[in-house]
Amino acid sequence: MASINDWNEFRIVLAVARAGSLVGAARELGHDHSTVFRWLNALEKRRAVQLFDRDSGQYIPTEAGARMVLAAERMEAEAFALDRSITGQDTRLSGKLRITSSETLAYRILNEVLAGFRRAHDGIEIELLVDNRQLDLLRREADIAIRATRPLEGDLFGRKIASTPWTFYASSAYLVDRGCPSDIASLSGHAVIGWDSSAVAAASEWLAKNVPPNAFAYRSSSLINQLMAVKAGVGLALLPCYLGDLEPDINRVLEPLDELTRELWLITHRDLRNTARVRAFFDHVGGGLLARRALLEGEGVRR
Repeated sequence: MASINDWNEFRIVLAVARAGSLVGAARELGHDHSTVFRWLNALEKRRAVQLFDRDSGQYIPTEAGARMVLAAERMEAEAFALDRSITGQDTRLSGKLRITSSETLAYRILNEVLAGFRRAHDGIEIELLVDNRQLDLLRREADIAIRATRPLEGDLFGRKIASTPWTFYASSAYLVDRGCPSDIASLSGHAVIGWDSSAVAAASEWLAKNVPPNAFAYRSSSLINQLMAVKAGVGLALLPCYLGDLEPDINRVLEPLDELTRELWLITHRDLRNTARVRAFFDHVGGGLLARRALLEGEGVRR
């Protein structure tokens, strides 16, 4: 293959390989499908090599394409490492911080804590990515993550905030109409609110294993929507206690389920931990979350 000196050529090949399709690559690159198609065809023609086999719309790297993907991944990793190293030396209490959090934490607790952080550090701009997926901190998809999982990657630095239990909730009106389940087995006689069929959340997997399919009356990909369905009296839903406990019109119907208790962590990359704005966030927001530990651990409000 002729020498390649343009990083954009590597970006195209890497995006197509990761997505397995031109549509996915176009979304990643911020261009339309036809533009990526032209770029890839021009690249293969210019380099006189086929980089992908096309099979029913799927793009599978050839041997030459796979070599280029590996080179692109090394270049990308070096670029991200350099970016983190430079950012890690930033001593300014200003600039942007990209934070990722689940929708439930963002809805119930986080904005109140972030408001206090902004009052203390008004030069720092917060960009909150509300996403239940675990965004990649190594690739700078976010600077800081608030996750319900312990960090396992060696390059990450974390601070445990709390353990977060889950249990079932129902509205007062529903309980008057249908009664209260006495245990997990009795859920089969109730209307249960569940996740959509494509969900991979631990709560979704638990429900699939422990609740018969005919008990599900309603499904949603959003926990906030599930909460609103509980409030409307649609049925019972499995929710984190910090989300359900503060709602005055719904009630716990079972004790928290030990197997669904998660650990809430504040996480960043080790290269960024000494960045002034990251350190300030850990101190202020970490402290604010710890001050709400009783609520997060299901002890703050008991009805």
